Amino acid sequence: MDSCDYDFVMMVKGRAPFVHGLIMEHMGEFESKRACLIKSYRTYGMTVKAKLYADDNTDHYFHICYKAKKRASERARLEADLDRMEAEMDKIKGREYKLPKRYEHYFKLTYHKDKFYGYEEREDVIERELQLCGYFAIVTSEKMTASEALNLYKSRDISEKLFGSDKAFLGNRSFRVASSQAAEAKIFIQFIALIIRARIYTLLRKRKAEMPGKPNYLSVPSALKELEKIELIRQPNSNYKLDHAVTATQKVILGAFGLDEEWIKAQARQIGKDIQNAAMPEEQKDDDEDAENEEY
Repeated sequence: MDSCDYDFVMMVKGRAPFVHGLIMEHMGEFESKRACLIKSYRTYGMTVKAKLYADDNTDHYFHICYKAKKRASERARLEADLDRMEAEMDKIKGREYKLPKRYEHYFKLTYHKDKFYGYEEREDVIERELQLCGYFAIVTSEKMTASEALNLYKSRDISEKLFGSDKAFLGNRSFRVASSQAAEAKIFIQFIALIIRARIYTLLRKRKAEMPGKPNYLSVPSALKELEKIELIRQPNSNYKLDHAVTATQKVILGAFGLDEEWIKAQARQIGKDIQNAAMPEEQKDDDEDAENEEY
């Protein structure tokens, strides 16, 4: 990628062999410094320059990150994996069985004439990996801060998840079309819809981050469902008006898109006039237009 001048962003778990040494070297330098806090993700990070591999000719940027919540979950998962492996090895003692190499990473295995006889923990390996829980690194080819790297990686991750959820969002589980042209047209429309949905998601997520609490109505389905309640009703005099005033929740959602209550009222008035004109007989339209012209 370097030889072809391709930029890249790559996430690496803290326990990966080619980054754990770098993390151990800088461990304790940034995990509690407020200047290293990435608030939007409750993560601490710092940036260092290093080589990806021994004979690498180019220095790359390693953004070392630490998240306390992630540390607890990873430690619990590692302990559960170790318990599961020990239970599996206890079952096969005295039998001819070849364990996977992953077991050899955490345990010293004892075999005799192809029979498995026992195991012993590699305490140094397990203790090191327990220390590395909660750490991860983002490697970039371009110079940037740890905050910029994490935001860039998260935006890429969101895009992948969005396309992976196409079936759930847009009913793409089955196409129900009769020709390849219809399938192409449907895919194109769905692609445009995904772009719009991604934009709505980004704006709502940004608005949610600005608020002190964590309102559950700022997800895409909840926000759209709430905005659908804004509707016009017909009055006895054939005029149209809003069914009810814009609620506080709807104002918050509209604010995420740069809109407000006055914009809604203006759109409602214009749509009401359009509906009246569409339902009006042609002769009456002409009379009204003549009256407007005379008045003008």
